[in-house]
Amino acid sequence: MLREFSESSVENAVSKAVKSAKASKSDPEWPGFPTRRPLSSVEGIFDKDVLNVSSEDLVKMASAMLEGAERVDKRVFPVEGGVGASYICRAIANSYGVSAFDYGTVMECSLAAIARENDNVTPICFEFDMGRSCKVDPESIGKATARIAVLSLKAKRVETKQMKVILAHFALQQLLSYTLLNAIKADYVQRNQSALQGKIGEKIASEIVTAYDDGLLRGGLHTWRFDGEGVPQQKTLIIERGILRGFIYDNYTAKKENKESTGNAARSGYISTPNIEPTNFHIMPGNFSPDELIGRIDEGILVHSVQGAHSSNPTGGEFSVVATPAFIIKNGKIAYAARGAMLAGNIFDLIRNISSVADNEKKVGSIVAPWVLVENIKVIGR
Repeated sequence: MLREFSESSVENAVSKAVKSAKASKSDPEWPGFPTRRPLSSVEGIFDKDVLNVSSEDLVKMASAMLEGAERVDKRVFPVEGGVGASYICRAIANSYGVSAFDYGTVMECSLAAIARENDNVTPICFEFDMGRSCKVDPESIGKATARIAVLSLKAKRVETKQMKVILAHFALQQLLSYTLLNAIKADYVQRNQSALQGKIGEKIASEIVTAYDDGLLRGGLHTWRFDGEGVPQQKTLIIERGILRGFIYDNYTAKKENKESTGNAARSGYISTPNIEPTNFHIMPGNFSPDELIGRIDEGILVHSVQGAHSSNPTGGEFSVVATPAFIIKNGKIAYAARGAMLAGNIFDLIRNISSVADNEKKVGSIVAPWVLVENIKVIGR
């Protein structure tokens, strides 16, 4: 939508903002707007070739994705998907000298599919690729989606027991987004709504877990030079070998503790105040391939995705989710698909019980992480 940007329109917007501010309740803890700080450089967030992608190119990509799925198995039926190319820019200015502009590109493709054999129909299986450059591979996404769907045929019910669980990219992202990522936000901590309050310097995770909130990650989906308040984004250490080292802040929460913002103010527009969000929460990868991770398990379950993570307890970390698609592992190999399996537990127990980390990190939303192997998770079956 093209909007007018003239001197009179700016004056009108400022006048409305001042009237709105006067009508709002005064906050004695409001520290004012951030002041100007030098911005860091970022890499890998703009690809000029994305600007040259035409609608015909996108149709070809979508066709390649569908053909890739079809070549894997005729029993696979795509149900939803898409491809897209975007140019994104952001700008901000305030009366304290902040004035900044940044721009980037995004390419994405995704496919959801089911597999059907006679009366046997699988749950919806999903795969996607998303990045800041043209280096996305739609054909491989089609093939990967189809392989998961075919593996999901002839699923069997599982018994209720404690198991070793491999959390693949989507499952890990879904579980962390509604629990751990809230617990590291300074506003949750300051409102006594974080289980990590007062635990800086304490062990909260397995010693093989190191994680940063990295707003400067090369090619990160949420990498920018500055945040929603014009504060420079940065790389913030959150967990170091299992030890909690820090939280993420915007300007408001940082000044409450006489600290500087970590560049984590986010906003989807200007009709509301910013909120704290992670940028690229990066769990550092390990040295195991996915196959090696599976090979370390005598009996367990590989979970690609979960349903119901949004109902997790953001304060205490408790979760109860449906694992689908998921696959039973026996003697180091995938044996069959699991039907009706649920995972139940607490996210803070889960991260303490991570015993191995793979090397296949992937960007999913605000999470950049590999597969992880977790010990002793309750799997609920029949």
